[in-house]
Amino acid sequence: MSQNTTLEIIAPTVEEAILQGLSQLGLTADAVSVEVLDTGNKGLFGLGKPQVRVRLTVNGPGGAEVLKTEPAASKPAPVPAPAKESDSTLEHDPLLDRTESVISKLIHMMGLEAQVSAHYGDNDRDDRRYIHVDIRGNDLSVLIGRRSETLNAFQYVASLIIGKESQQYVQLVIDVEGYRARREKQLAQMANRMADQVAKNGRKQTMEPMPSAERRIVHIALREHPAVTTESTGDEPYRKVVILPKED
Repeated sequence: MSQNTTLEIIAPTVEEAILQGLSQLGLTADAVSVEVLDTGNKGLFGLGKPQVRVRLTVNGPGGAEVLKTEPAASKPAPVPAPAKESDSTLEHDPLLDRTESVISKLIHMMGLEAQVSAHYGDNDRDDRRYIHVDIRGNDLSVLIGRRSETLNAFQYVASLIIGKESQQYVQLVIDVEGYRARREKQLAQMANRMADQVAKNGRKQTMEPMPSAERRIVHIALREHPAVTTESTGDEPYRKVVILPKED
């Protein structure tokens, strides 16, 4: 389980959301507190299936369970028993909690069902600390879009909202069902194949246009290559990576 202690679930009913959350956390009902955040509004623009949004929080030492709702629920959620002292000693991180809440709400407005979990990643080379958000669920391809265009736009909007609310710069990396990890592997493999061709024939190769996050993956994949170097060229959204032979 990641360093944060909360998990937000979107599902057709409160009971299903709690069961999904407990399954993902690997805990029993007496180890968590339940907060019903939304009791079944329609999706974005009034479309989509009614869904609820529930937050599960791992109880700390001696922490009694508290059940809260924003509007009055039509069907109350079961109240878990108080947790034992050994269940968890982790504390809330307000920024991670807010990140999960904002992204869960956006997904809810789109009429999708998903589980959202946020955690801090390692510092990047520019010394920024990224927040990684994992989204899990069924039929989420609509959230990715062609060449991850929808996912990148969703990530950008979420970053703006969270940054404005927290009054700080927030760098998010949002992944859906491991898509970004698979895409990163594919890009690195493609870049290395093209680099080998450049090294062999001495002629530069230009990759397809891609967003800055994907161009960065290519630059990193080839920065230690002994025979080639990389640079970006063109204007957004058609900016590309060019792979060139190193000069002697």
